[in-house]
Amino acid sequence: MADQNGHIDLGPPREMVAGVGFPAPPPPIYACTLTPELVAKAREELQEKPEWRLRDVQALRDMILKDHPNLRTRLDDAFLLRFLRARKFDYDRALQLLMNYHANRKAWPEVFQDLKPSTVKHVLDLGFLTVLPRPDPHGRYILCLRPGKWKANDYPFVDNIRAIYLTLEKLIQPEETQVNGIVILVDYGGVGLSQASNPGPLLAKKVVGILQDGFPIRIKAVNIINEPRIFKGIFAIIKPFLKEKMAERYVLHGSDLASLHRVIPQSVLPQEYGGVAGRLDMSAWSRMLLEAEEEFVVEFCQPDPLEGVILPDSMLFEGEQAGAHGEDTFRHLRSQLYYCY
Repeated sequence: MADQNGHIDLGPPREMVAGVGFPAPPPPIYACTLTPELVAKAREELQEKPEWRLRDVQALRDMILKDHPNLRTRLDDAFLLRFLRARKFDYDRALQLLMNYHANRKAWPEVFQDLKPSTVKHVLDLGFLTVLPRPDPHGRYILCLRPGKWKANDYPFVDNIRAIYLTLEKLIQPEETQVNGIVILVDYGGVGLSQASNPGPLLAKKVVGILQDGFPIRIKAVNIINEPRIFKGIFAIIKPFLKEKMAERYVLHGSDLASLHRVIPQSVLPQEYGGVAGRLDMSAWSRMLLEAEEEFVVEFCQPDPLEGVILPDSMLFEGEQAGAHGEDTFRHLRSQLYYCY
């Protein structure tokens, strides 16, 4: 995964990345790339003190080496900073997040085994997801998901999750994203009963668990547009697993583009959503991910980082018994979906 000092090749510089405005990863040896404005924002919102930053990283590194000496994880400054920032420099919570991050891989092998962009090229080609090339005025990049592009007979839904995870891994590399967070835009146009009923409660719980407690990224808003009547049933599957703070960040706009423009300016939106940033281009982000193939091979296609590490049961997803319970819940919710439809 990395050399003895935790260093890893994180890809080409900004001007070489896909020829567009996507942020580039930081250099292998940590050097702060934040602007003075973002340094101030990190201090205010994340309790990050530049004069103590490397001391805090070393404290987290020491905790990992002491408490989990067998954990094969990156220990470089840039990587550990992601977890500290995501948990506002609370050492214990940052360590828990790091352990959850690795536990997800062990608990969900169908997502994380052989995880690299070339294995989800069909998802990218279909147009299920992209990242808009311009951030919003708060510096947050916008992950755009279009579930209606996927049909149950195209490929397993878990492939969509793999593509989302790879996208999040790429987005979290630059420091500005670690501080600013991201925004998610979900366009439910074209979603029917087959798509709505496919991800059951157990799958939804796993996805929400990764986004809330297993990945070092700040999701600042989830904007839902063109949601059909059956979305009430879809959200009924998701909401029980959302923390109150996250649930409050879901905003339903329906087909009201004026409502969407109040939270995402037209200047960064494509024409499909009443914006002025040109037609929605799915290819630029796809190229960027595919060009990072080797990077993901180094990061994800190595031996299990948790081999030999003892984890409490509470850190792993429930097994067969929970799956059976989830299916019972799913049958009940599916009847709700049919009613809404």
